[in-house]
Amino acid sequence: MSIVRMKIDPTVPHSWSKGRCDVAKLNATTDTDIAKHIAQDDNDARQDAAQFTRQVRARLGLSQTEFASRIRVSLDTLRNWEQGKRQPTGAAQALLMVLNKAPEAALAALS
Repeated sequence: MSIVRMKIDPTVPHSWSKGRCDVAKLNATTDTDIAKHIAQDDNDARQDAAQFTRQVRARLGLSQTEFASRIRVSLDTLRNWEQGKRQPTGAAQALLMVLNKAPEAALAALS
């Protein structure tokens, strides 16, 4: 893979590279449109996290109650994660990743 460095002068439009960007569409985008896209991206991220949480629990073959108890979070918290209402962050997210990769070791460490 090679790296190509380009210098673009914003005052000279013909120096801009032609890419997959529709400049007219970008210029027509409003702050309201941007806010909607951000909200949609956040919602998609929550749904991805919810699906991942459900997959980890299903892979371990545990009920929501058992899984919440084993990872020491409240049942309501786990349900919120799995329904996409909240996202696991920090240590909880790391724990889910470890449970996904090395479930036996993670569960043994939590015992």
